[in-house]
Amino acid sequence: MTLNTTAEKLADLKERLAEAQDPGSERAKARRDAAGLTTPRQRIARLVDAGSFVETGQLGRTPDEDDAPYGDGVVTGTARIGGRPVAVYAHDKSVYGGSVGITFGKKVCDLMDLATKVGCPVIGINDSGGARIQDAVTSLAMYSEISRRQLPLSGQSPQISILLGKCAGGAVYAPVTTDFLVAVKDRTEMFITGPEVIRSVTGEDITSAELGGAEQQARNGNVSYVADDEEDAFNYVHDLLDHLPSSVHEPLPPYWAPPEDVTDRDRSLDGIIPDDPNAGYDMMEVLTRIFDDEDFVEVQPDYAPNLITGFARVDGRTVGVLANQPMHLAGCLDADCSEKGSRFSNICDAYDIPIIYVVDTPGYLPGVQQEKSGIIHRGAKLGFALAQASVPKVTVIVRKAFGGAYAVMGSKNLGGDLNFAWPTAQIAVMGAEAAVVMIQGRQLAEMPPEQQPAMKKMFMDFYNENMTSPYVAAERGYVDAMIMPSETRVQLRRALDQLRDKELPQVRKKREIAPM
Repeated sequence: MTLNTTAEKLADLKERLAEAQDPGSERAKARRDAAGLTTPRQRIARLVDAGSFVETGQLGRTPDEDDAPYGDGVVTGTARIGGRPVAVYAHDKSVYGGSVGITFGKKVCDLMDLATKVGCPVIGINDSGGARIQDAVTSLAMYSEISRRQLPLSGQSPQISILLGKCAGGAVYAPVTTDFLVAVKDRTEMFITGPEVIRSVTGEDITSAELGGAEQQARNGNVSYVADDEEDAFNYVHDLLDHLPSSVHEPLPPYWAPPEDVTDRDRSLDGIIPDDPNAGYDMMEVLTRIFDDEDFVEVQPDYAPNLITGFARVDGRTVGVLANQPMHLAGCLDADCSEKGSRFSNICDAYDIPIIYVVDTPGYLPGVQQEKSGIIHRGAKLGFALAQASVPKVTVIVRKAFGGAYAVMGSKNLGGDLNFAWPTAQIAVMGAEAAVVMIQGRQLAEMPPEQQPAMKKMFMDFYNENMTSPYVAAERGYVDAMIMPSETRVQLRRALDQLRDKELPQVRKKREIAPM
């Protein structure tokens, strides 16, 4: 149809834009509505500031197909969250199942290129059928193009993925390469090969949820946070962005000014560590008291819970936190938590966020299974990340700091800037229980059985007094200050103020090589 007048052309544009608002097939839209699912534009509208979304590529569609739907399965554009610019895209499951085709890929690539130029976060709302089979190699090429653009963004601006449906095959690689991945309980499923393929190839019988459900993938270490629903997922993303800069070139301004004096909340720390050195307690009770407020955004809470990682604030500014959790494996470091901690350290270092270590660990977890899991090279990554990070690093030893775990949890010897210890701290090669076996085991075995308990206790008391005392470390300069627990928040504030202008000399080389 030939359009001759301006009015006709304007009317034609309005018609096309209206069609592009929800371009999926009636069957696909009916299925979506029956399931009570939101549209991609509704999801974006909930995530970003009201009225701030500016769509790009709205009329894009598959080339050489006259009846191809607009959008090509993805909605892309720019917006603001909390007044700060973001680039955002959302898969449209009602168009080609949200699968990746050539126009889909070009739209996402153009958006990522723009984000790289302006230095803003990229947020992807994923709900994809994977590669578009009928597009053959073109679909695979677009996946590669999208992945290639993640590299210049990595460490420059935060990349966040929200998975609101099933993502299979190539559709999972881009999300797990982003800085943070948010899944939704009973909605998210992610795997490289689905249950049907696994059943046909290996004979293993497993359900889709068992294989790739949100909770399972969180335990596998592939998810930063499992949300209860879409609302919770979007709120978590807002919390993350509140603690992150838009880019490494744009420092995050102070959030609010906390009180300078010691408060009742601070004083409650003085009685928080149990008298029994082997008694468990919840490290979160410490973390919610030593920072500005109780606002702690935990990352990967369901994976390797023996190490807590997350964001808090000191003096109104974001800090990253690595803290041992005595409630899980007594706070021992294992292969999983070492990788979890090292990656989180790298994120903090990339975005110039100071790191706080809160230490209570009896060492690396021993055992045959840990050796098979690669504890040697995976455990080394935590120390490598500590030494590599150039941001301010402050350590607070609240109880145990034994063996190699002492070294990699923010020790001065591996690059920690300032180390503080509470009077309840114990710092040594190993705990008294293990030391009595290593040092006095033979002598104890030769004693009469009735004398052994008393002699064992005598040795352990001597060892704790002379070998694990934090004052020994303080006397030798490995602890900068012994502090009262109630002083911790104020001391952290002063420490980071001192370290604000920290700079390290740069060595001329291309890059470091991480452990195996």
